[in-house]
Amino acid sequence: MIASALARSAAAALLALFAVCAQAGVQEDAPEWSDEPPALARLLESGFKAEAGRQPGIAAAHYCAAARDGSVEGQYRLGRLFLMGQGVARDNQIATTLLSIAAQRGHEKARSLVGELPAGERLPDCLVNGTAPTLIAADSNEAVPHEVVERFVKALPADKRRNAQLVQKLAPRFQIDPRLALAIVRTESNFDASARSPKNALGLMQLIPGTAERFGVRDALDPEQNIRGGLAYLRVLLGQFKGDVALAAAAYNAGEGNVARYKGIPPFAETQEYVRRVMAFYRAPRHADVLRG
Repeated sequence: MIASALARSAAAALLALFAVCAQAGVQEDAPEWSDEPPALARLLESGFKAEAGRQPGIAAAHYCAAARDGSVEGQYRLGRLFLMGQGVARDNQIATTLLSIAAQRGHEKARSLVGELPAGERLPDCLVNGTAPTLIAADSNEAVPHEVVERFVKALPADKRRNAQLVQKLAPRFQIDPRLALAIVRTESNFDASARSPKNALGLMQLIPGTAERFGVRDALDPEQNIRGGLAYLRVLLGQFKGDVALAAAAYNAGEGNVARYKGIPPFAETQEYVRRVMAFYRAPRHADVLRG
């Protein structure tokens, strides 16, 4: 009985805090640059922009669409709106159900909330009846927005941030969209200049000895030399595959010969996961035009 009363008191205090934040215009941080499927990532970002523009109803529709298609971040953000009563009628049961699902799937912020709230077993209508919420824009197939990438780069540890900024600086010199270059480096080494693979691939862009020699890289562990060599190779691949990002990424991972042999993405689990991640980060199926640096 005492424990239950304490839980209700904690929940009331948390709800009061959320209400104050809502009235003050405080909102959740912008979505991170993640490898969510591109369509879901765009829904999260458009929801965030609507929320920032004081249009919580539109934000709820976008978050609900993302949640319905399996986005844990969408589940968390929609649960938060139900908890605050922003854009939707406040409903603690729906909120705690959504937050509990997100928490079970590993969402840290959701975990921090559901521990203070009573259990709920109710889902919003847009998830139950399967009807797509209105006000959802069609998938544009555009590359990840620059501002999303910039937030990601600024949040990196200092050493990795320097490497990411060097990639951004050098990529246009090879007529490569910096966002694609960053997606490749993030997938290859996560911006670790000292990275080594079991196959002796080295550095930020994981150059194997043959590729390093092909593009004149003498020290593959030197960040700038490594990036220049990797970008030169990526430029060749983008030209060879006429800007098709998936095929260029597959060739970067598995080699041009394998892409030619299988007439597409090779049926290697590593390569298919590699391409999935690069495409999720970059989002556009074709390489964007880039101004000369």
